[in-house]
Amino acid sequence: MKTLDLNADLGEGMPGDEALLDIVSSASIACGGHAGDETTMRVALRAAHRRGVAVGAHPGFVDREHFGRRRLVLPPEELDEQVRGQVRDLVEIAGDEGVPVRYLKLHGALANMAAEEPAVAALCFASVTGLVPGLSVLAIDGSAQVEVAEAMGYPVVREAYADRAYQPNGLLVPRSEPGAVLHDAGMIAERAVRLAQAGELVAIDGTVIATSATSLCIHGDTEEAVAIARAVRQALEADGIVIRAPY
Repeated sequence: MKTLDLNADLGEGMPGDEALLDIVSSASIACGGHAGDETTMRVALRAAHRRGVAVGAHPGFVDREHFGRRRLVLPPEELDEQVRGQVRDLVEIAGDEGVPVRYLKLHGALANMAAEEPAVAALCFASVTGLVPGLSVLAIDGSAQVEVAEAMGYPVVREAYADRAYQPNGLLVPRSEPGAVLHDAGMIAERAVRLAQAGELVAIDGTVIATSATSLCIHGDTEEAVAIARAVRQALEADGIVIRAPY
Protein backbone atom coordinates (compact mmCIF):
# COMPACT_ATOMS: atom_id res chain seq x y z
CA MET A 1 0.00 0.00 0.00
CA LYS A 2 1.51 3.31 -1.11
CA THR A 3 0.95 6.44 0.91
CA LEU A 4 1.51 10.13 0.19
CA ASP A 5 1.19 13.22 2.33
CA LEU A 6 -0.65 16.18 0.82
CA ASN A 7 0.45 19.43 2.42
CA ALA A 8 -0.71 22.99 1.88
CA ASP A 9 0.68 26.35 2.99
CA LEU A 10 -2.08 27.98 5.02
CA GLY A 11 -2.81 30.88 7.36
CA GLU A 12 -1.67 33.35 4.71
CA GLY A 13 -4.91 35.30 4.46
CA MET A 14 -6.31 33.38 1.50
CA PRO A 15 -10.00 32.40 1.24
CA GLY A 16 -9.54 28.69 0.57
CA ASP A 17 -8.02 27.53 3.85
CA GLU A 18 -11.11 25.80 5.27
CA ALA A 19 -11.77 23.95 2.03
CA LEU A 20 -8.13 22.91 1.69
CA LEU A 21 -8.12 21.53 5.23
CA ASP A 22 -10.88 19.14 4.19
CA ILE A 23 -8.53 17.74 1.53
CA VAL A 24 -4.93 17.80 2.78
CA SER A 25 -3.26 15.71 5.46
CA SER A 26 -0.81 18.35 6.77
CA ALA A 27 -0.84 22.14 6.99
CA SER A 28 2.18 24.44 7.05
CA ILE A 29 1.01 27.53 8.93
CA ALA A 30 2.43 31.00 8.30
CA CYS A 31 3.72 32.37 11.58
CA GLY A 32 4.02 36.13 11.21
CA GLY A 33 6.92 36.62 8.80
CA HIS A 34 5.70 36.71 5.21
CA ALA A 35 2.08 36.52 6.41
CA GLY A 36 -0.08 35.73 9.42
CA ASP A 37 -0.58 36.96 12.95
CA GLU A 38 -1.79 35.57 16.26
CA THR A 39 -5.41 35.50 15.12
CA THR A 40 -4.77 33.71 11.83
CA MET A 41 -2.48 31.23 13.57
CA ARG A 42 -5.15 30.35 16.13
CA VAL A 43 -7.83 30.01 13.47
CA ALA A 44 -5.66 27.74 11.33
CA LEU A 45 -4.53 25.65 14.29
CA ARG A 46 -8.08 25.07 15.51
CA ALA A 47 -9.38 24.26 12.04
CA ALA A 48 -6.56 21.79 11.37
CA HIS A 49 -6.96 20.15 14.76
CA ARG A 50 -10.71 19.63 14.26
CA ARG A 51 -9.96 17.71 11.09
CA GLY A 52 -7.01 15.71 12.36
CA VAL A 53 -4.62 17.49 9.99
CA ALA A 54 -0.96 17.56 11.10
CA VAL A 55 0.48 21.02 11.70
CA GLY A 56 3.87 22.49 10.82
CA ALA A 57 5.55 25.89 11.21
CA HIS A 58 6.11 27.83 7.98
CA PRO A 59 8.58 30.68 8.60
CA GLY A 60 10.04 32.90 5.90
CA PHE A 61 11.74 36.23 5.52
CA VAL A 62 9.97 39.02 7.41
CA ASP A 63 8.98 40.78 4.20
CA ARG A 64 5.22 41.07 3.88
CA GLU A 65 5.44 43.50 0.97
CA HIS A 66 6.90 40.76 -1.20
CA PHE A 67 5.18 37.82 0.56
CA GLY A 68 8.59 36.44 1.55
CA ARG A 69 9.44 35.75 -2.08
CA ARG A 70 12.29 38.27 -2.41
CA ARG A 71 15.78 36.95 -1.73
CA LEU A 72 17.43 38.80 1.14
CA VAL A 73 20.97 38.61 2.49
CA LEU A 74 20.71 39.13 6.24
CA PRO A 75 23.29 39.04 9.03
CA PRO A 76 23.26 35.51 10.52
CA GLU A 77 22.02 36.72 13.89
CA GLU A 78 19.08 38.53 12.25
CA LEU A 79 18.05 35.52 10.19
CA ASP A 80 18.39 33.30 13.26
CA GLU A 81 16.05 35.56 15.23
CA GLN A 82 13.53 35.83 12.39
CA VAL A 83 13.19 32.07 12.00
CA ARG A 84 13.33 31.22 15.69
CA GLY A 85 10.96 34.03 16.62
CA GLN A 86 8.32 32.96 14.11
CA VAL A 87 8.47 29.29 15.04
CA ARG A 88 8.49 30.10 18.76
CA ASP A 89 5.35 32.22 18.34
CA LEU A 90 3.48 29.43 16.57
CA VAL A 91 4.65 26.83 19.07
CA GLU A 92 3.49 28.94 22.00
CA ILE A 93 0.08 29.60 20.46
CA ALA A 94 -0.25 25.94 19.48
CA GLY A 95 0.53 25.01 23.08
CA ASP A 96 -2.33 27.21 24.25
CA GLU A 97 -4.61 25.45 21.78
CA GLY A 98 -3.41 21.96 22.67
CA VAL A 99 -2.13 21.34 19.14
CA PRO A 100 1.31 19.74 18.57
CA VAL A 101 3.62 21.31 15.98
CA ARG A 102 5.08 18.36 14.09
CA TYR A 103 7.42 19.87 11.52
CA LEU A 104 9.26 22.86 10.09
CA LYS A 105 8.91 23.95 6.47
CA LEU A 106 10.72 27.03 5.20
CA HIS A 107 8.81 29.45 2.98
CA GLY A 108 9.44 31.16 -0.32
CA ALA A 109 12.79 32.74 -1.09
CA LEU A 110 14.25 31.50 2.18
CA ALA A 111 13.31 27.91 1.29
CA ASN A 112 14.88 28.24 -2.15
CA MET A 113 18.08 29.74 -0.74
CA ALA A 114 18.30 26.95 1.83
CA ALA A 115 17.79 24.43 -0.97
CA GLU A 116 20.83 25.82 -2.78
CA GLU A 117 23.11 26.93 0.06
CA PRO A 118 23.96 24.50 2.89
CA ALA A 119 25.04 27.35 5.16
CA VAL A 120 21.59 28.96 4.95
CA ALA A 121 19.88 25.64 5.62
CA ALA A 122 22.15 24.94 8.60
CA LEU A 123 21.48 28.35 10.14
CA CYS A 124 17.70 28.00 9.74
CA PHE A 125 17.56 24.50 11.17
CA ALA A 126 19.91 25.33 14.04
CA SER A 127 17.74 28.31 14.95
CA VAL A 128 14.84 26.06 15.98
CA THR A 129 16.89 23.50 17.92
CA GLY A 130 15.21 22.74 21.23
CA LEU A 131 11.90 24.46 20.49
CA VAL A 132 9.98 21.24 19.82
CA PRO A 133 11.16 17.75 20.81
CA GLY A 134 11.17 15.44 17.81
CA LEU A 135 10.52 18.21 15.30
CA SER A 136 10.76 16.99 11.69
CA VAL A 137 11.94 19.00 8.70
CA LEU A 138 9.83 19.03 5.54
CA ALA A 139 12.59 19.58 2.99
CA ILE A 140 12.71 20.02 -0.77
CA ASP A 141 13.76 16.64 -2.12
CA GLY A 142 17.17 16.48 -3.77
CA SER A 143 18.31 19.76 -2.23
CA ALA A 144 20.80 20.98 0.36
CA GLN A 145 17.92 21.15 2.82
CA VAL A 146 17.73 17.35 2.93
CA GLU A 147 21.47 16.82 3.31
CA VAL A 148 21.85 19.41 6.06
CA ALA A 149 18.77 18.39 8.04
CA GLU A 150 19.83 14.73 8.00
CA ALA A 151 23.39 15.64 9.03
CA MET A 152 21.97 17.63 11.96
CA GLY A 153 19.90 14.64 13.11
CA TYR A 154 16.44 15.88 12.20
CA PRO A 155 13.81 13.43 10.97
CA VAL A 156 13.35 14.44 7.33
CA VAL A 157 10.28 14.22 5.11
CA ARG A 158 11.12 14.84 1.46
CA GLU A 159 8.80 17.19 -0.41
CA ALA A 160 7.87 17.85 -4.02
CA TYR A 161 5.59 20.54 -5.45
CA ALA A 162 2.42 19.71 -7.34
CA ASP A 163 1.85 23.16 -8.79
CA ARG A 164 5.38 24.34 -9.58
CA ALA A 165 7.59 23.66 -12.60
CA TYR A 166 11.01 22.11 -12.10
CA GLN A 167 14.40 22.79 -13.61
CA PRO A 168 16.39 19.78 -14.91
CA ASN A 169 18.62 19.98 -11.80
CA GLY A 170 15.64 19.26 -9.56
CA LEU A 171 15.21 22.79 -8.22
CA LEU A 172 12.15 24.93 -8.86
CA VAL A 173 11.82 27.23 -11.85
CA PRO A 174 12.02 30.80 -10.47
CA ARG A 175 8.63 32.48 -10.26
CA SER A 176 9.98 35.29 -12.45
CA GLU A 177 10.15 32.90 -15.42
CA PRO A 178 7.24 31.88 -17.67
CA GLY A 179 5.54 28.63 -16.74
CA ALA A 180 6.91 28.54 -13.19
CA VAL A 181 3.46 28.14 -11.62
CA LEU A 182 1.12 25.46 -12.93
CA HIS A 183 -2.66 25.97 -13.12
CA ASP A 184 -4.17 23.00 -14.97
CA ALA A 185 -5.74 20.81 -12.27
CA GLY A 186 -6.00 17.74 -14.48
CA MET A 187 -2.38 17.90 -15.59
CA ILE A 188 -1.22 18.50 -12.02
CA ALA A 189 -3.21 15.48 -10.85
CA GLU A 190 -1.50 13.32 -13.48
CA ARG A 191 1.89 14.56 -12.26
CA ALA A 192 0.93 13.66 -8.70
CA VAL A 193 0.01 10.09 -9.64
CA ARG A 194 3.26 9.67 -11.59
CA LEU A 195 5.25 10.90 -8.61
CA ALA A 196 3.46 8.55 -6.22
CA GLN A 197 3.60 5.46 -8.43
CA ALA A 198 6.88 5.88 -10.34
CA GLY A 199 8.90 8.30 -8.21
CA GLU A 200 9.26 10.67 -11.16
CA LEU A 201 8.82 14.36 -11.92
CA VAL A 202 9.09 15.90 -15.38
CA ALA A 203 11.11 19.12 -15.65
CA ILE A 204 10.05 22.08 -17.75
CA ASP A 205 12.29 20.89 -20.61
CA GLY A 206 10.98 17.31 -20.50
CA THR A 207 13.81 15.88 -18.42
CA VAL A 208 12.60 13.07 -16.14
CA ILE A 209 13.75 13.59 -12.56
CA ALA A 210 13.83 10.74 -10.04
CA THR A 211 12.38 11.72 -6.68
CA SER A 212 12.01 10.14 -3.26
CA ALA A 213 9.42 12.69 -2.14
CA THR A 214 6.68 11.38 0.14
CA SER A 215 4.92 14.72 0.64
CA LEU A 216 3.35 16.80 -2.11
CA CYS A 217 2.72 20.53 -1.67
CA ILE A 218 -0.19 22.49 -3.04
CA HIS A 219 0.21 26.23 -2.57
CA GLY A 220 -2.76 27.81 -0.85
CA ASP A 221 -2.31 31.25 -2.42
CA THR A 222 -3.26 30.43 -6.01
CA GLU A 223 -6.76 31.03 -7.32
CA GLU A 224 -7.13 27.39 -8.31
CA ALA A 225 -5.74 25.92 -5.08
CA VAL A 226 -8.88 24.15 -3.89
CA ALA A 227 -9.73 22.74 -7.33
CA ILE A 228 -6.15 21.53 -7.75
CA ALA A 229 -6.07 19.91 -4.31
CA ARG A 230 -9.40 18.19 -4.90
CA ALA A 231 -8.32 16.88 -8.32
CA VAL A 232 -5.00 15.64 -6.94
CA ARG A 233 -6.57 13.81 -4.03
CA GLN A 234 -9.27 12.22 -6.16
CA ALA A 235 -6.72 11.03 -8.74
CA LEU A 236 -4.39 9.61 -6.11
CA GLU A 237 -7.11 7.76 -4.25
CA ALA A 238 -8.56 6.43 -7.51
CA ASP A 239 -5.11 4.97 -8.18
CA GLY A 240 -4.98 3.29 -4.77
CA ILE A 241 -2.76 5.83 -3.02
CA VAL A 242 -3.57 6.43 0.66
CA ILE A 243 -3.35 10.08 1.78
CA ARG A 244 -1.66 10.17 5.17
CA ALA A 245 0.59 12.53 7.11
CA PRO A 246 3.97 10.99 8.05
CA TYR A 247 4.18 12.69 11.46
